[in-house]
Amino acid sequence: MLVKRILYDKILSTWMIIALTTILVLPLIIGIGLYIKASPLFEHHSLIQLVCSVQWLPHKGQFGFLPFIASSLYVTLWAFVLSAPVCLFSAIYLSEFSSHRLIKIMHPVIDILAGLPSVIYGVWGILVIVPLVSDVLAPFINIKSSGYTILAGGIVLAVMCIPYVLNMLLEVFRTVPLGLKEASLSLGATTWESIKHVIIKKSIPGIISAFGLGVAKAFGETMAVMMVVGNMLNTSFNPFKAGYPLPALIANNYGEMLSIPMYDSALMFAALLLFILILIINLFFRFLIYKTHST
Repeated sequence: MLVKRILYDKILSTWMIIALTTILVLPLIIGIGLYIKASPLFEHHSLIQLVCSVQWLPHKGQFGFLPFIASSLYVTLWAFVLSAPVCLFSAIYLSEFSSHRLIKIMHPVIDILAGLPSVIYGVWGILVIVPLVSDVLAPFINIKSSGYTILAGGIVLAVMCIPYVLNMLLEVFRTVPLGLKEASLSLGATTWESIKHVIIKKSIPGIISAFGLGVAKAFGETMAVMMVVGNMLNTSFNPFKAGYPLPALIANNYGEMLSIPMYDSALMFAALLLFILILIINLFFRFLIYKTHST
């Protein structure tokens, strides 16, 4: 019996080490694989030319990724600006002010929204958000727009991110000890003062983490954005113009135009850029979490 238990413990610990090692090594393997596939492109173009150029003419061997990078960042920025306040204030209300009955209703709703396929959000964006932008928002500021714009992509992305970020924020607020809030109230603070100075302050690392995961998800989203963003090269900061994010570039073109020389390597480089940018975003938010813990 003792030998069996020792053998069982060794097998279990070995599998745990293998699983942990796989998780640690997997991002490195993905990055190396993308770099190898994209490396033929570096023989003809420098990294600066690829990242800073706006010329996208694959038939002429010109691969400028700046418009795609700018569109990805701009759509993600709009999604964050639109979703972050909604998620934060909704989480505060649900965790501190709402009744248990409302919470029981909201949890299934949030789970349903989180489980919907992205193509459904894309269709909803075409039916609702695109006409809203073209017929209401653009005429309101005397602008003509087709509706297939950066703003439409940002709105759809914001709606997609809300259930994920909101769920994480609710869990973060639940981890704050009830005694901290009660101690604040006993010292004469109002409910809102207790929330602002105790609960939110205690939850800042978790809030940053939730927003970071939401931004990373928004940055890599493909189908829904591709359906409403217009898929046209654009480097301006006008949200009522079309854009062309990196995920949409890969999804639209991979497998269709690979007869063009270097096109396969260019799309692999787009995937590598996407991988690196999401890595930078995650590292940035991890740095913010570290700074909040250290202070």
